[in-house]
Amino acid sequence: MQIHTSITSLRTARAKVGRVAFAPTMGNLHDGHLSLMHAAREFADTVVASIFVNRLQFGQSEDFDKYPRTFEADCEKLAAAGVDHLFAPNEAEMYPQPQRYNVTPDPELASVLEGAYRPGHFRGVATVVLKLFNIVQPNVALFGKKDYQQFILLKNMVRELALPIELVGQDTVRAADGLAKSSRNNYLSASERAEAPRLYRQLANVATAVRNGERDFTRPCTAALAELERYGWKPDYLTVRRRADLKAPRELGEPLLVLAAARLKTTRLIDNVEV
Repeated sequence: MQIHTSITSLRTARAKVGRVAFAPTMGNLHDGHLSLMHAAREFADTVVASIFVNRLQFGQSEDFDKYPRTFEADCEKLAAAGVDHLFAPNEAEMYPQPQRYNVTPDPELASVLEGAYRPGHFRGVATVVLKLFNIVQPNVALFGKKDYQQFILLKNMVRELALPIELVGQDTVRAADGLAKSSRNNYLSASERAEAPRLYRQLANVATAVRNGERDFTRPCTAALAELERYGWKPDYLTVRRRADLKAPRELGEPLLVLAAARLKTTRLIDNVEV
């Protein structure tokens, strides 16, 4: 695996290969990230990953400096997963001057759910991803569907800006007890880790109710929220939305999604289940 810390180096390497599949990350890699790397090989002969902790997507109450940085271990995992090139710039390389040009996502999508609790987050995500796309020039880019709202937002960006890139969403990778793999799981204590799968179980309960014909979505969602609160969770939201645009369902038979975000002590977890 070749490691590139400069845009010039990565672009030089990119010019020597054909079809590229790309998976951007912020590092602190887990099995969910690695599943993207393995899947990428199905779409191209050359796989490129990136590690960059993007300051633009952190809110004022989110500690950018404390985000786990495990670069050496990450490199070992990426090499073992068959990644050909790793782009790992520092902030000065990515933002040699203040980023005054930014991508402003559709406010109808970017201001709800995660956007309501993390103002400006998706603007930072869209800006850095577009910049990475311009640097790497991939044919295919892979993202995990645990961050479903992010995936839909980026798909819309690619479509509306006519980028020549296919976006592929990969299913959430879970531990044996159902907990979605996430870098945030590292913040959980042993007792919190034992409790954490409850979030997935409640989402699955709501999804089962909907599959079984429940059309008053507020009933199973309210029951799930109450169950989480009973065990000490502080939910931000738990709701049923359309997969296509994350708006409220309108018709029977639409592909749906149950999404939630909730805080367990000091750790905020997100998850979703497709219906």
